[in-house]
Amino acid sequence: MMRKKTSKILMILAVAGMFLGCVRNKNGAPAQTQSESAFNMIKVSEVIQGGSYTYISATENGIAKWIAVAKQDVNPGEVLYYYDALPMENFHSKEIDKTFDVIYFVNKITKTPGAQQPAMSGGMPSSHQGKVAVSDAEVEISKADGELKIADVFANKADYSSKEFEIRGAVVKVNEQVMGKNWVHIQDGTGTGGNFDLTITTQADVKVGEVVTFKGKLTLEKDFGAGYFYDVIMEDGSLVEKQGAAI
Repeated sequence: MMRKKTSKILMILAVAGMFLGCVRNKNGAPAQTQSESAFNMIKVSEVIQGGSYTYISATENGIAKWIAVAKQDVNPGEVLYYYDALPMENFHSKEIDKTFDVIYFVNKITKTPGAQQPAMSGGMPSSHQGKVAVSDAEVEISKADGELKIADVFANKADYSSKEFEIRGAVVKVNEQVMGKNWVHIQDGTGTGGNFDLTITTQADVKVGEVVTFKGKLTLEKDFGAGYFYDVIMEDGSLVEKQGAAI
């Protein structure tokens, strides 16, 4: 999850975390943040806490704006700094039931300019390196002979971009309601060289640790702009089945 201006928003997308998985720039390297000198300063006038995000009404260079960041303590009157931002028009937040003409999702807010910026945790799902652990356990999913594996999907991605398929795996990360959709990462213990984590956008509600089956097609070489590029992603996946935690 979208509104009619979504395509325009996607083209100006400036990260992630993430939002977890396959986000790379076009050269295959993790996307980089802006330089430390390129910070923006805001003064907080109002704070609304949601379930996943903190919504901040602030002024920047005398101009009022709304900013959203991963949930944290923020107080009116504070002077804060941020770097990368994703503007979203006509954005409706379900968690606080409020529609914003324009709101900026930012990587991170700090009290000190020049603080190092990580990948976005409240905007686009972030990239990650290596095996993602859940409860300190490696992901291991027992599959029947002939059942599709994530490694197979990556190895034959062109085939799965032209036909629907079902894939089962364990949920290792979820970014909820980013651009109106939940961004789900699943793994099944197969795949190498970074091709072990499949990102799925969906309206379905799933939790980390659940074993789920999704149905859909792959989108290949999805470019959201600003250097954020998915080699492989299943968009608008349909949840077929989910089970309790198995890892």
